[in-house]
Amino acid sequence: MKYLSSYFFFLLLLVTFNGTGLLAQDKTIKYLQDEASRTIKKDVNDTLPDYWKRGGIANLVIAQGSLSNWAAGGDEFSISINSFLNLFSFYKKDRNSWDNTFDFNFGYVNTTSLGSRKNDDRIDLLSKYGYALNNKLNLSGLINFRSQFFKGYTYDDNQKFFASAFLSPAYILVAPGLDYKPRENLSIFLSPATSRWVIVKDDMLAARGLYGVDSGKHVNYEIGAFASINYQTDLTSIINYKVRLDLFSNYRQNPKNVDMFMTNNFSVKVGKFITANYNLDLIYDDDVKLFGENNTSPGLQVKSLAGIGFQAKF
Repeated sequence: MKYLSSYFFFLLLLVTFNGTGLLAQDKTIKYLQDEASRTIKKDVNDTLPDYWKRGGIANLVIAQGSLSNWAAGGDEFSISINSFLNLFSFYKKDRNSWDNTFDFNFGYVNTTSLGSRKNDDRIDLLSKYGYALNNKLNLSGLINFRSQFFKGYTYDDNQKFFASAFLSPAYILVAPGLDYKPRENLSIFLSPATSRWVIVKDDMLAARGLYGVDSGKHVNYEIGAFASINYQTDLTSIINYKVRLDLFSNYRQNPKNVDMFMTNNFSVKVGKFITANYNLDLIYDDDVKLFGENNTSPGLQVKSLAGIGFQAKF
């Protein structure tokens, strides 16, 4: 009887212990479930700022024309395609800034009288780092690469002459200097000691001694002064104007003959994805002697393109 009482007492303790453990376990599970479903308020101080701004613009213009028994004359058929891509990535944190842009232009035209030829082809990559000395002046360093993708020709009396190709020419420019920004959309960069490399990779073009590179060589090194002005503004609620002007004076040869590269773009917003564009490029390079008699004279190069087409911003 004594052993039987002890047995029942032990059994009672076991049941009580298990019941208490299960009750504690149920409370623990309920607590974990409540914590998992609880909405956590995000502290504003926990949000990391985004120091990068990225985006781009893509533009495509297509024009086509045809004539039949047209008394005024003209090409029976013509088609042109012009495209433009601009990508940018800007970084800004405290006094440090890093601006990167990539431009690609390509145009193609085909007519019954002239055949097929390109009318635009440009690659332009620019990277500029700045350290702010004050609100308007940065100590900066700039790297610029400019070339084209496809072969180019000059035309005389319906004859074409090979004149350019990828990396022929190409321009690489490295410039330390000061970047003055008197307002948000205006930048004036000045460098008194800029290195510029002119590259002619194609052997045939290099043998002709074009673009200031000695005959038979592929690279010409220049050092000089460089200035770059970039400005963008909204002329009206639908018209945007953007201009870039680069000037370079070669200390080693004819420093008074300043090389110039200028591009102007007017963009008119017609609809959500439709824009009208006018682009005017002006180039003067004292070493580009493809004009005049026997191709011995430099000259002002002018390119003017206008059209309406699709534009997408991202």
